[in-house]
Amino acid sequence: MRLVSFLQVLFLLGLLAYLALVTLENPGLVRLPLPLGSGELTVSVGAGVAVFALLGAVFSALLCLPGVWRERARRGREARLRRSAEDRLTATLQARLGGMGAAPDPREEAGL
Repeated sequence: MRLVSFLQVLFLLGLLAYLALVTLENPGLVRLPLPLGSGELTVSVGAGVAVFALLGAVFSALLCLPGVWRERARRGREARLRRSAEDRLTATLQARLGGMGAAPDPREEAGL
């Protein structure tokens, strides 16, 4: 699992380096149309790439969210089931130990 995290960090660093390269190499401006045809937004190429990279990251995170949510719910359900099983076992053990009564004193059996 550490290898996957390491590779993810390397990939993100590579993306950031590429973004810095695009920003430095293309100081020009880009006109982005605004939704509903209400005009346009003029930004630098690097800022445009950064905005769309950020939107892609948010979209990817939203795609991963249901799996993470389901895993969290599964772990909580398993913890509740384990806790209830432990409680039932504890109650059974206490009932069996309570039904046996007190152990006889060995000194009384020897007649001392």
